[in-house]
Amino acid sequence: MSRIKNVFSIKDLENLSGIKAHTIRIWEKRYNVLEPMRTDTNIRIYDIAGLQKLLNITLLHNHGYKISKISKFEPEKIPDLVKGIVSKKSANSHAINAFKMAMMNFDQQLFLSTYNTLLSEKSFREIFQNVFIPLINDLGILWQTDTITAAHEHFISNLIKQKLLLNIEKFQIIKPVKTEKVFVLYLPMNEIHELGLLYVNYEILLNGYQSVYLGESLPIDNLKQMKNYFENIIFVSYLTVYPEPEELSSYIAEMNTEILDDDNTELWLVGRKAMQIDSGELSPKISRFSGIADVIDQL
Repeated sequence: MSRIKNVFSIKDLENLSGIKAHTIRIWEKRYNVLEPMRTDTNIRIYDIAGLQKLLNITLLHNHGYKISKISKFEPEKIPDLVKGIVSKKSANSHAINAFKMAMMNFDQQLFLSTYNTLLSEKSFREIFQNVFIPLINDLGILWQTDTITAAHEHFISNLIKQKLLLNIEKFQIIKPVKTEKVFVLYLPMNEIHELGLLYVNYEILLNGYQSVYLGESLPIDNLKQMKNYFENIIFVSYLTVYPEPEELSSYIAEMNTEILDDDNTELWLVGRKAMQIDSGELSPKISRFSGIADVIDQL
């Protein structure tokens, strides 16, 4: 497993907080709001407490507090102010930062307490769309820039997945009221990033449709067999990493030949990879969506 990261560069702080490294340096030099450690080669490094403080300072700054004023606060006053000013307007960004801290510390209790506080004021749908989706988008950037390890990503993703599964189950026991079509959800071979697809499944159930969730890494042959059980199928897939760029065209061609060979079957594709498909390769039976919001509008 990847080495757990508990010391951060100034670039890591920029990626996690959204504050430019140049600005962080100015805040340190002029206002002494952070006290970085130094390597033998005089490079700034920060511990988890420094990261926590910067995230809190960022929220205060975004809420109208000047850095010159924040710098004069006693250390214990900053988190108290953060708690006091969190409103509906700023709660989402505060929760995202709290979830990031839970991830960096592998702190399940912080994740759950933050989630439960949100749930006391918001619906699960609001939490996922306004907090979890921006958080998931940030995770991709943080992983690509080596700010977090695979262990961090798996930890927070599995906690979000748990909440998704609990909320999906609430609707699975309700008989569908819209039976004119069945949604079959799957991920292509080697694709394992399923949070987006799970949430699409939640929205489908919420809208009263029947869905069959097949999960990750599914061969096209298995999809073909579903047509023996259901008519009027809409297959839904979320393409994040796979198929590889050089395989996209052949994948779409095979889906057209093997799956979309009748008048009762459609294919909805969502995600970054879906947007890379040449529009000339998309038949009238294939719909492409840039994100979850577009899928929800289509339901």
